[in-house]
Formats: sequence, C-alpha cells, structure tokens
Amino acid sequence: MIGSEPSDPSWRVFFAAVPTGQVSEHVAGAAAALTPAAGDRLVPRSNYHLTLAFIGEVSAAQVGVIRSIGAAQFAAPFTICFDAYEYWPKPEVIVAVARTVPSALAELWRQLHSALAAHGWALLPKRLRPHLTLSRNVEQPPMMPALAAFEWQVGAFSLLRSVTSDGESAYTVVDTWPLLDKREDT
Repeated sequence: MIGSEPSDPSWRVFFAAVPTGQVSEHVAGAAAALTPAAGDRLVPRSNYHLTLAFIGEVSAAQVGVIRSIGAAQFAAPFTICFDAYEYWPKPEVIVAVARTVPSALAELWRQLHSALAAHGWALLPKRLRPHLTLSRNVEQPPMMPALAAFEWQVGAFSLLRSVTSDGESAYTVVDTWPLLDKREDT
C-alpha cells in the first residue's frame, strides 16, 4: 500500500522510476521482440523499472529515513530514450539501454546516492547505466533485433519493495514523489 509503514522486520528496497501506460506498452513490445531460449524468463510487466539506487535489506525503522530522503529530492523531470538491447553475461539478463544519459537523471542519481551514503548505505549500482531489464536467466548471448527506440518522459520516482517467493520477485510501490526542479511555494 502506498504510504504505509512496514510491519515486517526487514525489507529489501530500492529507488526507481516505474513506467506506466504507453511507456509500459513500449517496454512490453521490446521484450516481446526477443526470441527467448529455453530457461529464459521474461520480466513481468508489473516489475518494469529504471533503478536509481538499490539499497537492499533495511529494518522497518530505517524505511522512514529512506522515505524522508526520497521526499527531500528536487530534480527536474527528464525524457530518456531507450535505443538498444544489451546482453549482460554476469547477471544473465537482456536489457533495453539508454545510450545517452539525461543530465537531470544523472543529477537525481547523484543526489540520491549522496543522501543515502550520508546515512551509511553502500549503494548499487556504483555507476549510472540506465536500463530496463527485459529477460532473466539468459545463459548465452542471443541474436537480438534492433530495438525500436522509444522515449519515456519521467515525472516521478518511487521507493519500491522487493519480495521474493518461489524464486520470483514482485515489486510494490511504498511511496512516490514528483520530480520538481525547484521547491513549490506553499
């Protein structure tokens, strides 16, 4: 539930932008254009996201601090273009990548990582590589078609919780904040 406090003793959390509507359709289309091999697992549409900062396991008490960090961020909305597929052998995934990083995305990434590091969290990823994971458990580099490039106008980011059950992960939005490049007068 959005805005709720966790009751479980430990949560696995991360900051991300979550596509909706037309953008989610474009991501699904990019995934559908792949020819999966036996054992490959397409990422469920409900799990599409652009990771900004993976925090990991935290206590219920720490979630409030993380939410306050999210709420304190001010960065401009941005448009990002996903324009290529890549195969990453170590995590065995196929991703849609953005080869150009919008400056507002880079600034938001730096702000989040700096604020979280100030509270002692060692963060992943160590460098910004904007991507959307499309398929997991990909053991061999496949032949991939050219990606039909698509743009995403990102106007908000969220804190997500990851729960793993029977080897499958599900992501739940904990809280969401609009991207604002300046504080609104109240």
